[in-house]
Amino acid sequence: MPDNGYVALLVVVSAAVTWALRALPFAALAPMRDSTVVKYLSVHMPVGVMLMLVIYTLRTVAGDTALQLVWLAIAVVVTAGLHLWRGSALMSILVGTVTYVTLMSLWG
Repeated sequence: MPDNGYVALLVVVSAAVTWALRALPFAALAPMRDSTVVKYLSVHMPVGVMLMLVIYTLRTVAGDTALQLVWLAIAVVVTAGLHLWRGSALMSILVGTVTYVTLMSLWG
């Protein structure tokens, strides 16, 4: 069994590494705050990431029957419509998921 000093050293080193890994992105990004590239990415990257997630989800979730595709289309329309109406990503994703799961469970 290791002695207390060794365990304490391990805890301190682990805490320092964890703190450094969490602080590193902020320290690296600070000089680039005024960069046009970072501003461009901050505007366009979230849309691109969401688009990739939507494409991946639709390709992997698409059902075997036409009825399942109808439920998927309805859930996508509900999600997009709610997001355009309310502007809340969390609420629109939650309601869209509940819509899809409910439709698939009741009539899938």
